[in-house]
Amino acid sequence: MDERLEKALEFSNFLETQNNQKRIFLKQYKDNLIHYAYGHKFTASTQLINLLSVLIETDQEQIVILDDNETPVTIDNPEEFMRDVVGVYLFASRKYAKDYDDIKKNRSVEGLINI
Repeated sequence: MDERLEKALEFSNFLETQNNQKRIFLKQYKDNLIHYAYGHKFTASTQLINLLSVLIETDQEQIVILDDNETPVTIDNPEEFMRDVVGVYLFASRKYAKDYDDIKKNRSVEGLINI
């Protein structure tokens, strides 16, 4: 086989493997953002964190927010719930950043597969 063609195929395989790893890590990140509390499912997003921050700043002892299924949920301890959501967000984001760095450091198909 022509050496240029072989290198092109190898590079194409590398890019495909790299993109697959990125997709896998992004799905893991989104899964890690899920937080279950009060029998409801919440996604720890910047939008939720900002909403909680504003509601807590208004000195509300009890708040009502919507879960991922648009169901209203009464939160009796907003500060504790905020700590939990921020913790979930930080864990997921740090893990995703580490995984993404691993992808950038590996420059071979074998290296990407072993992540």
